[in-house]
Amino acid sequence: MVQAPTTGTPGRRRAVEEPATSTEARRRAIRARRLRHGWVGLGLVVPAAAAYAMFVLRPLALTVQYSFYDWNGVTSSTWVGLGNYARLAENPEMLGSIVNALELIVYFSFVPVALGLLTAATIRKLAASRLALVSRTVLFLPQVIPLVAAGIMWTWLLASDGLVNQVLRAVGLGSVTRAWLGDTSTALPAVGVIGAWVALGLCMLLFLSGMTKIDPSLYEAARIDGAGPVREFFAVTLPSVRQEIGVAVTVTVISALAAFDIVYISTQGGPANSTLVPGLEIYYLGFFSRDVGQASALAVVFMLLVLAIVLPIQRLTREGD
Repeated sequence: MVQAPTTGTPGRRRAVEEPATSTEARRRAIRARRLRHGWVGLGLVVPAAAAYAMFVLRPLALTVQYSFYDWNGVTSSTWVGLGNYARLAENPEMLGSIVNALELIVYFSFVPVALGLLTAATIRKLAASRLALVSRTVLFLPQVIPLVAAGIMWTWLLASDGLVNQVLRAVGLGSVTRAWLGDTSTALPAVGVIGAWVALGLCMLLFLSGMTKIDPSLYEAARIDGAGPVREFFAVTLPSVRQEIGVAVTVTVISALAAFDIVYISTQGGPANSTLVPGLEIYYLGFFSRDVGQASALAVVFMLLVLAIVLPIQRLTREGD
């Protein structure tokens, strides 16, 4: 049998094998580069994750653990199971603190969000004027002032001989003057006014940043359809800043539920526990009454309450998107 000539076959074989080898080498290089990048990313994440686990997750787990014990923080602890939670449900003072926190949501969240929308819409129309710059600066200034300083300042303003009562007497309304932070009927609303004053600037800035991204043609189309300023606001402006509203509501609701410094500086929970909030009650239980178990149980319930309120807000915001 005569064998066919094989001239040129090795060269063609090498030509076929070389591209395959180079392709495989490129793939290995890409995998090695991705692996190096993965290790670099992991090296950057591990310190932050370790710090988060040490200073957030571990205290959280310990708080849940302590809530099942009767412990004063020094001597040996005693297992009580759900006893601390049962006492929480039976204690009107602790339940009242949660009710006060829920009421503060109206002042710390709803009021500044509503006023922030109105002020942002007004400033947007005056965007090119010097008045708009001054208004933004003045309204955002409370965000720069420390909350302790803001609480002290408002304590002076709302005192019996403070500026608020002096102005009321000057305009002939001396009959309504009172110690606003010392009256059980007005103390919590007065604290709420302080919180609304602090949060207004943040809400206004968030909404103003969202309104600057609205296409001007939408307003022109609304005007062509005969829409006035009110209809423009509800038909164009309000739907366009839905994401900013969600962020503002989330931040202000959390600040209302976690209120501590303003309340502690202005009223310390009084008078007659009318401004007592969970953060302050946890502080008193843990550091004055030495009831760490009860304080931990209240903290756990309070954390669940915050999640139960904030998570639906986040979900509604995402569904709106």
